[in-house]
Amino acid sequence: MNYKRFGIATLTGALLGVLCIIGASGRIGGWTGNEVILVGLWYNRVIMGMIIGLAGNLIFFSGTPTKKWLNTGMRGLMFGIIVSLQFFLSSDLLDWPTFLAGFAYGIVIDLLATALGEKKSRE
Repeated sequence: MNYKRFGIATLTGALLGVLCIIGASGRIGGWTGNEVILVGLWYNRVIMGMIIGLAGNLIFFSGTPTKKWLNTGMRGLMFGIIVSLQFFLSSDLLDWPTFLAGFAYGIVIDLLATALGEKKSRE
């Protein structure tokens, strides 16, 4: 397991979760009375980061560097959709901005984790 990738992805998910809380709190009327929903949203993004951090060996496209980054984007999108779907379903299919943000967040998390978390080969 690549612990560096896992840590970067989890931390990125936590930071993006804070952005989600800021955006969602503006839509739902602030923090007061909505604490459980907002903490649940943050936790959803942390879980997204953890899952993406663990999925570094999942390969859809192999070969050229272009395919490597296409693979990274596709993997992030797939897990962004899957994890965000949980929160979207729990909102009775009403929280579209959070659901769609999860698509982008999944890609961003995987791109950062892949770019910064790769193990350097020894020469």
